[in-house]
Amino acid sequence: MTLRILLADDHQMFREALRLLLERNPDFEVAAETGDGLEVFALARATSPDIVCLDIDMPGLNGIEITRQLTAAFPLLKVIALSTFSDRGYVKDMLGAGAAAYVTKAAAGVELLRAIDAVRRNRSYLCPDATDAIKEVMFDRGGDKLRPGAKLGAREVQVLQLVAVGFTSQQIAEKLGIALSTVEVHRRNIMRKLDVDSVVGLTRYAIRNGFVSNT
Repeated sequence: MTLRILLADDHQMFREALRLLLERNPDFEVAAETGDGLEVFALARATSPDIVCLDIDMPGLNGIEITRQLTAAFPLLKVIALSTFSDRGYVKDMLGAGAAAYVTKAAAGVELLRAIDAVRRNRSYLCPDATDAIKEVMFDRGGDKLRPGAKLGAREVQVLQLVAVGFTSQQIAEKLGIALSTVEVHRRNIMRKLDVDSVVGLTRYAIRNGFVSNT
């Protein structure tokens, strides 16, 4: 199935480079593009894209607010955030607004293709720079800074943290020294306890419940 993609970035040369990159893949179709934040919602309604690649710093309306509007109106639409910055505040705000992936512009070639592949399979994705920023605050360097959800056990919290920063089940199993089947059981239990049905939902829970801080 061809993926329809809307490009929203006010830097025309960057946007053109992304379009050329995407058009090399016969599975992708650039449905529309714009450099104005105020046009994104209308274009999404008119062209029904599967994915919006969205610059955070858009003229007219910023990417965070655009993402909130898009994900509220089009629940199946995936937003991939594009930014010059990997600051954890930007990452937190975009994921909290509903973005499924975050890619820095410096890595927007291969990393954007990886992000598209992830979100088309209903997974979240953070490029390495964004992952490093999240890890700084999601992992406790002293042993007492994490604030896990009250419903989760200690091992479930560990699994949640790793899922939220983009680890696969196999990677989690290797990192924690447990069986892959055990990881899958933990993931199912976490989703049931938190009443979420996707990795994106788990990531948003982690962001919104104190696993990531602006401080």
